[in-house]
Amino acid sequence: MEYRMSSPSGKNAYYRAKAKINLTLEVGKAREDGFHEVSMIMQSLRLWDDVELSFADGDTNTVECNIPFLGATPQNLAYRAVTLMQERYSLDRPIALMIKKKIPIASGLAGGSTDAAAVLRGMNKLFSLRLSTEELMKIGAEIGSDVPFCLLGGTCLATGRGELIEPVRAFPMTYVVLVKPDFSVSTPWAYQQFDLEGRQKKPNTARFLAAVESGDIRNLQKEMINMLEKPVSREHPEIPELKKQLLQLGAAAASMSGSGPTVYGLFRDEAKAKEAYLSLRGSCPRRYVVLYTNTENPRYQQGGVWKQDA
Repeated sequence: MEYRMSSPSGKNAYYRAKAKINLTLEVGKAREDGFHEVSMIMQSLRLWDDVELSFADGDTNTVECNIPFLGATPQNLAYRAVTLMQERYSLDRPIALMIKKKIPIASGLAGGSTDAAAVLRGMNKLFSLRLSTEELMKIGAEIGSDVPFCLLGGTCLATGRGELIEPVRAFPMTYVVLVKPDFSVSTPWAYQQFDLEGRQKKPNTARFLAAVESGDIRNLQKEMINMLEKPVSREHPEIPELKKQLLQLGAAAASMSGSGPTVYGLFRDEAKAKEAYLSLRGSCPRRYVVLYTNTENPRYQQGGVWKQDA
């Protein structure tokens, strides 16, 4: 996420809250807390929501969003992040939160989690709390499993229930076409379907990272396994069909992100990526969302060296 002050007084905090995709997703056993053990490679995209915080003029927190139902409710993870920080650190000044959503909702792209991560950064700045990224990640894990990754960005291995984050070799800059079908997939439902599934192939993280090291994404398709894709696709055959279309249009690799339903294709060639984007925009059903972007590793220096927290 990128920070800028929106006013000379320094009373506003603005962030680009970046989306993510899952390059791999291994699902393990169910835990006592109701989650599953996971191991997955996650990757930031140059696709973001605009999130801005300032001190409210009135006596209560306010939320302004271009999606009307994302208001001041506990279901809005960004608003939950505001109230959690206020309670945790006894912050008595109300906050005006503004969100411009560009990441599709309920898409498997961590839109809610990344907005919450932006809010944690913003509250840290506005109130001069001087919390480290690691401290913010611990707080973020209380809000959602993807929030810690969204605070870091880049290319990371996530384990536990998804909240334990380890930076790995930077994924090469790659063009990405995303297609979000006109339906949503409940994450708990997706894991329930996984539990009903028989044995299936697991991603091999070591082999995936070795393929990344080679710098040629054409080696990745056989390693890009999302273990939720098969059970979700049984109910939603549109997902494997979209994956097939992306590969036919020249994607070097394609997969479903998270619990879906967004399907993405990775392209080495920008011209092919744009051609696929235009083709899918013209051929997909009207209410499908088709997006074109690229991967991003803002916290890595050239060559994949981990850039320590500033």
